[in-house]
Amino acid sequence: MHHGNHFYGHAHVLAGYCGLDPAAPPRIDGYLQHGWNVVDGLGGGTPYAPGSTIFVWSERTRRRARSMGRPLATVIGAPFLYLLRSTPDDTAAGRREGTIWYPFHGWEGQKVSGDHHRLIDEITATEDGPITFCLYWNEYEDRRIRAVYERAGRVICHGYRGYMRMRTDAGFLRGQLAELRRHRRVASNRLSTAIFYGTAAGCEPAVYGDPMYLDREDTPTAERIRREWPELHGAAPDPATAREIVLAELGDGWLASPAELRATLGWAAA
Repeated sequence: MHHGNHFYGHAHVLAGYCGLDPAAPPRIDGYLQHGWNVVDGLGGGTPYAPGSTIFVWSERTRRRARSMGRPLATVIGAPFLYLLRSTPDDTAAGRREGTIWYPFHGWEGQKVSGDHHRLIDEITATEDGPITFCLYWNEYEDRRIRAVYERAGRVICHGYRGYMRMRTDAGFLRGQLAELRRHRRVASNRLSTAIFYGTAAGCEPAVYGDPMYLDREDTPTAERIRREWPELHGAAPDPATAREIVLAELGDGWLASPAELRATLGWAAA
């Protein structure tokens, strides 16, 4: 199995949904999309073995993948939706409060640059309730960055995505879902996977503030995202319109039954 299939515990979530041991997911017969993007569903630079299937979240992504020479792209829906649909919401009605804010983050190969102080000033001036800042692991482990956010609100981290099947937090998505269900709003300075997950989980979305930039970033792609999804940007996008767009991007309507998913992923004999 390509190690990216384990990112964020995706393979573990799908194994549990299929009635298999979530602690030891079988090998997926292909490549699983692990985050929302506007290309073929795979991460930039992912080595691709010709003849292998790409399991993508949405029909729109499938069409892009095929146009890029990935003829075996297959839509299964986002693993987060499988978790969302199969996990009861224990949050008491009306108990959601405040905002969970996801600052744009870097990763092992690229660091993010921007003014965190200025971003926080804009956030605290915009949000009208308690703020939870969810930092990605590499910013969370940077004590200087974490301290800046700790002065403005509660600071958390969902865990480590994993790399080469090491340090994978198999409960990453489950913990993220629980946090999202505690909050009324989900926000970020970039349209990102977290905004899609939060909106699907019932939060009101917002995308505003200094977008910051990655080292050697492909800036035309970031600009395209802002142009193509204006309905999801701003401090108060229309929740109904946002939810319709989000569910389409996550592949709502394409979710398979456990038996169907097992056959699709090559788990029929597991």
